Amino acid sequence: MVGKRIKFCWLSPTDKQDLNLPQYETVGAAGMDVEAAVHRTLSIDPGEIVLLPTGFAVALPEGYELQVRPRSGLAVKHGITVVNSPGTIDEDYRGEVKIALINLSKAVFTVRRGDRIAQLVLAPVAKARLDIVSELNTTDRGTGGFGHTGL
Repeated sequence: MVGKRIKFCWLSPTDKQDLNLPQYETVGAAGMDVEAAVHRTLSIDPGEIVLLPTGFAVALPEGYELQVRPRSGLAVKHGITVVNSPGTIDEDYRGEVKIALINLSKAVFTVRRGDRIAQLVLAPVAKARLDIVSELNTTDRGTGGFGHTGL
């Protein structure tokens, strides 16, 4: 399958020299791994949220977003996840892509320059057209909310 083109731009000559742009690690991977562009080792305390730089900006095709998702290995082995998962990078955003991580474990986690910290998944966006109505049609579920259908 031919992919959509995404334009990436390094924001610093230093980052271009020793970091990789997001890339698919295997042929069948859905997400591109993203590296941390921290300038010094960073510790994330238990319960702490940090916003990590990546050193690049993107231009997406019209009608698409980049979803920022956790890396499963970091989540399972270390309790590190993307706090607003999935995060969204909109097609019209041109600033530095940053990754918001949270440490859900009980141990300090260390991030080093070049560590793979998240993954990006390109996804189409369906825009909604809102219709204002006086009432909604009924369903079998009705207004049953959280836990309504059991665990």
